[in-house]
Amino acid sequence: MHIAQIQTIPEVLAIAKVVLLTMFSFGLAMVLTPLLAHYLYKYRMGIKIKKTSVSGEKLSFVSKLHAYKNGTPTMGGILIWGSVLILAGIMSVMAPYFSQRLECVWIGRLDFVSRSQTWLPLFALAATAVLGLFDDIMSVWSIGKNKGGGMRFAWRLIWLFLIALIVAWWFFSKLGWETIHIPAVGNFEIGFWYIPLAIFVIVATAISSNETDGLDGLNTGILIQAFVSFAIISYFQERMDLAAFCGVVAGALLAFLWFNFYPARFFMGDTGAVSLGATLGVVALLTNSVVILPFLVSIYVLESLSVIIQIPAKKFFGKKVFLAAPIHHHFEAKGWPETKVTVRFWIINIVIGAGGLLAGIIGGG
Repeated sequence: MHIAQIQTIPEVLAIAKVVLLTMFSFGLAMVLTPLLAHYLYKYRMGIKIKKTSVSGEKLSFVSKLHAYKNGTPTMGGILIWGSVLILAGIMSVMAPYFSQRLECVWIGRLDFVSRSQTWLPLFALAATAVLGLFDDIMSVWSIGKNKGGGMRFAWRLIWLFLIALIVAWWFFSKLGWETIHIPAVGNFEIGFWYIPLAIFVIVATAISSNETDGLDGLNTGILIQAFVSFAIISYFQERMDLAAFCGVVAGALLAFLWFNFYPARFFMGDTGAVSLGATLGVVALLTNSVVILPFLVSIYVLESLSVIIQIPAKKFFGKKVFLAAPIHHHFEAKGWPETKVTVRFWIINIVIGAGGLLAGIIGGG
């Protein structure tokens, strides 16, 4: 088969689009990193190590273990969602121009912004990124009634709920979505209940992502795995723009991981963890893959369960089930090096996620 023939195969062109945009996103994020890092270090936008855990007890062990991280810049998530939004804007502007030029028509085909596939993820990414950014700024500048600053959890939850409500309403009212798909079983009509389901998926994924973002590179690696998986699922569903979007996010995350792995040069902060978690939930809804989402981010499930178990156990029974929560701190307390916890959690997520990915492809989403 000649090269010219290969270049006309739709599947090859679709894969090329996803791969090229992923590479562009990685390159853009790598270029922007020195600028962002310079700003964060210059203005001392560093984190303050928490003194108490999610269950309220003093974190004497964890705070001492992570004391060296105090002052490390946060808000690195700007690099991730900023790269995605910039690339989306560039491609949207360039596409109409290059589509009319035969010698550069392939550039016009790289536009991945479409009403039916990527408007909602882009909206969720931008809206929750702004929410997380405000929280990060309040934490760094010690603004707010929380100890050490930051937005109260109740207020963060309310704003996150409102954003999720807008997305869920759009799914139900504008797109007519009211079906949940169970792989290898079929579709089930749930009607109006789709709205609370969508809200739960978006909010829960955002919170779980934030809880997991406690070790250098841990959450970044999980998010890369998840977005790559959804890129593959979207490809098999012939949602090429959504596949490209997931690839762009994964590319930016990969560049961020270069600087976020132990010892991290900066952290993604709430503006990264919350926004990417919420966006992941929206992508799962768009691909009708809500059922397999817990498999693709199995570590999120473990992290959230450890918090859900720890808080009432401590409050009502005066005993801790785990040495510390979320569970990644439990293994640190048992003496595991931070890198060992991170890599082993990645491996667990890959193994369980592989089964979820297979179900998503063979089971039809």
